[in-house]
Amino acid sequence: MRKADHIRVCTYAGPGADPVIQTVPWPKVPKKAALLQIGACGVCGTDQHILKGHWPKPLPWPFTLGHEIGAIIVEKGDEFTEDFMGKPLHVGSKVMIPPLMPCGHCHWCLHYPQTANKCLTPVYYGRYLGFDKAPHLWGGWAEYVYVDLDMLPGTKIYKLPDDMSLRLGALSEPLTSCIRAFNRAQRAGGFTWNDTVVIQGSGPIGILAVAAAQEMGAGKVICVGAPEKPRLELARKFGAHATVDIEEYKTPEDRIRRVRELAGGYGADLVMDCSGHPTAGPAGIEFLRDGGTYVEMGQFTDAGSINTNWHRFCTKDLNILGSWGFTANDLPLGVDMLYKARNKYPWLEMQTIYPFSEDGIKAAVADAMAMKTVKSTIVPFPELV
Repeated sequence: MRKADHIRVCTYAGPGADPVIQTVPWPKVPKKAALLQIGACGVCGTDQHILKGHWPKPLPWPFTLGHEIGAIIVEKGDEFTEDFMGKPLHVGSKVMIPPLMPCGHCHWCLHYPQTANKCLTPVYYGRYLGFDKAPHLWGGWAEYVYVDLDMLPGTKIYKLPDDMSLRLGALSEPLTSCIRAFNRAQRAGGFTWNDTVVIQGSGPIGILAVAAAQEMGAGKVICVGAPEKPRLELARKFGAHATVDIEEYKTPEDRIRRVRELAGGYGADLVMDCSGHPTAGPAGIEFLRDGGTYVEMGQFTDAGSINTNWHRFCTKDLNILGSWGFTANDLPLGVDMLYKARNKYPWLEMQTIYPFSEDGIKAAVADAMAMKTVKSTIVPFPELV
C-alpha cells in the first residue's frame, strides 16, 4: 500500500484523562519487523479499569491502550516470515497479536509452561510499552501497530484464516481467556461433559464464556448479569438456557435461590466469574453444589476485596481456581474456536462500532462503562472489516 505521511495513534495521560490523538511518522520496517494496519480493536474491561485507576502496578503514561486487535500486514521485513505457530506470513495476511507475550526463557516459561502467563519479563502491548518508545505504535487504539522481533524478541503474532473478518479476529484474544479458564477447571477435575455452568457477568467476557462453555461440553449454561438489553438478551441468543437479571433479583439471597432453582436445586457444577465485580464471589460460591468448582477470571485489576468466610469454602468442599489470561500456546484455540463456530453464534452482534477519533474513542469507553454496549469496538478503517 502507499505509505501515509503520518499515522494517528491515541494516547491517555493517566486515569480519568480524555483520549488524545497524536500523529507519528511512518516507521522504517527492518528485516524482522512488520507494520500492521488495524481493522478492529475492542475496548476490554481491563482498559476500563486502567482508566479508572484500578491497575495495581505502575504504568508508562502516556501510552496507547487496546489489545484486542484484528489487523492486516501492510509492510514487513524479509526475515519476518511466519507466525508463532509456524504459519507463513505475507503482506496481506490477516493477523492478531495478544497483549501478554511470554518471553519463552524465564523461570516460569521454561519450568512451568502451563503457567507461562506469569512470565517474569513479558512483552505487553496496550499496557507496558509507553508512547515515548519509538516508533510509538504499541497499542490497538491506533491506525497501525508495530512489531519487531529484534527489538522485542518475546513478541508473538498469530495468523488468522484468510476468510475471517478482522472484527471476528478481534474477539480471539478475549475468547482465549475464557477457553483457558475452562481448561483450568478441566485439569482440576472440576469441569466435565454435560456439567451445569453458571456464568457471572453478561459483559463481553461473560457472553464469550457462554459460547465457550457450550463448545467445550457444558450441558446447561445460566448467565447472571444485567442489563436485560443489550446484554442478557444477547446471552440467550448465544445459547444461555436461562438468565438471571440482577436488577430483578436485587439481593444475593434472591439470586442464590433463583440460580439453584434453575440448576436443579443442588447448585451448579461450575461457576465462573467474568463480572469484574468483587461482590460476585460470595454469591457465586453459594450458586455451587457441594464439591463444585469456582473459577475467578474476571478480576484482572484490583477492584477491591470480597467479603466472605473461609468456612463456606471448606464446608462446601469446593475447588477454587484463579485464571490469569493465557499462555502463548493457548491463542490458536481461540482462533480455531471462532473459526469453526463462526456461523453458530451471533458474534458480530456483540460489537458496537465506533470511529477512530477522540470523540469516537471517548464514546466507546463511556458506553462500555455504562453497559450500553456489550463490546465497544474501535474501527479505524471501515473498509477493512
